[in-house]
Amino acid sequence: MNILITRHDKIGDFITMLPVCKVLKEQTDHKIVMLVAKVNVALAKELNFIDDVIEYTDDSKALIETIKAHNFDVSISGYIDTTLGKVLFKSRIPKRIAPATKIAQIFFNKRVKQRRSLVEKREFEYNLDLLKAFDSSLTLNFERPLLPVGSVTPNNFIIFHAGFGGSSDGNLSLDDYLKLAKTASTYTNVVFSFGPDDGESKAYIEKHLNFSATIRDDFKSLIEFTYFIAQSKLFVSTSTGPMHLAGMTNTPTLSFFGANLFASAKRWGTISDEALQHNFTVEADYAHEVYDEIERALVEIINAK
Repeated sequence: MNILITRHDKIGDFITMLPVCKVLKEQTDHKIVMLVAKVNVALAKELNFIDDVIEYTDDSKALIETIKAHNFDVSISGYIDTTLGKVLFKSRIPKRIAPATKIAQIFFNKRVKQRRSLVEKREFEYNLDLLKAFDSSLTLNFERPLLPVGSVTPNNFIIFHAGFGGSSDGNLSLDDYLKLAKTASTYTNVVFSFGPDDGESKAYIEKHLNFSATIRDDFKSLIEFTYFIAQSKLFVSTSTGPMHLAGMTNTPTLSFFGANLFASAKRWGTISDEALQHNFTVEADYAHEVYDEIERALVEIINAK
């Protein structure tokens, strides 16, 4: 059987759909193909539980022809919109599974009521629940890490990813990132990492850096960045795509989440082992006590290793 798994949005969202692919590959002999946004194509191709990858494009006509050529029996979509719904419908996939949400659900013939806005579980768990509509005999467990890194021994450094992910809600200020990293630098080496959209944050950190730390923004791909993260002792960031990259490799994380339920760790916690996750709620106007609690946790994590 040929199965199309779709998640055509951002990096973190894409990663929350990967357990679906892994469960199917570990428990069935079906061919697993994933439809993803351009930013995630190379990373998806790196995963041994995905047999093929299709890049989602705005050229719906060409995309439909590409999908038709695979003769899919089933599609499973973790996130839907009207355009995707029309593409899958016109691709004549016999069974199209998706959450019963938005007007786009009319293009799917197996709709699963989930009410994700209630945040009763994590995003990857909601995605896994879609598998029940495909094969109720499947066990919704999967082996971690999703991206094995072999016998890599964590090096003596901690990564601080100080990008704001488009919002300061649910994140420390850059001054507090500097303060936290300075504390860490008394115990271990510190690396500040930045993505292509983090130019302002990088400039601020460079200008105010008054202790020994390495600045990295030269990663050539998501794969290279992910393997670098896997070499670290700890990845510190807000809830953003790179946090989920750390989760793929079971790298310990110290993560900051928004105060509202939809942005919380209860919804967007990573796919890593829960014992490796250290999650904090950080309001937009968080108090000094919140920072102090995070700093104490950082020191405890460092000293526990």
